[in-house]
Amino acid sequence: MNSAFRLAGTGVVALATASSMAADVVVNGVALDPPTRQALERAYRVPVAPGRYWYDPVSGVWGLEGGPSAGQIHPGLRLGGPLRRDASRGRSGVIVNGRELHAYDVAALQRCVRVVPGRYWVLANGVGGVEHGPPQFNLAVLCGGTASGGSSTRCENYGGGQFNCSNSRTGIGMISEGGGKGAVFVDGKVLMTPN
Repeated sequence: MNSAFRLAGTGVVALATASSMAADVVVNGVALDPPTRQALERAYRVPVAPGRYWYDPVSGVWGLEGGPSAGQIHPGLRLGGPLRRDASRGRSGVIVNGRELHAYDVAALQRCVRVVPGRYWVLANGVGGVEHGPPQFNLAVLCGGTASGGSSTRCENYGGGQFNCSNSRTGIGMISEGGGKGAVFVDGKVLMTPN
């Protein structure tokens, strides 16, 4: 039986199965060795499901091979081979850190910024620019704030890892029940849930 674990506080997402330890995990075309996989599972406290993934070591963003972004972990990890342009099978003309964005990634960005085809770099904190150029934008600010400079993101912290955050401008929100349980939602519709 498949189940999805979502760590809302860290943005980590992993699909788990009862047989996850028996199958291979491939990242950027290279199989993860057992010690690396075990280290990831210890660090993020979730099993890593067998499957083929892409990982952007510059931003820490990752997803299933051929798909859009599914979450974010620490950047700079030595996981798999180099990130390929076609990792998400995108045809958007928007290339970020070498990966052509999937249509769903572009749609998510369009909720808060005008997206122009081109080649860009983006760090884990959302700061980015045109490839090989200086910083020109901060997606964390652009997608989390209002034009007047105030934030449209509201968070309530209940303690013990429990919180509720939502952005009235983008319609994106996150709920955590603590202990790695939570959900991500867009316009009131749950996209990712634990278990």
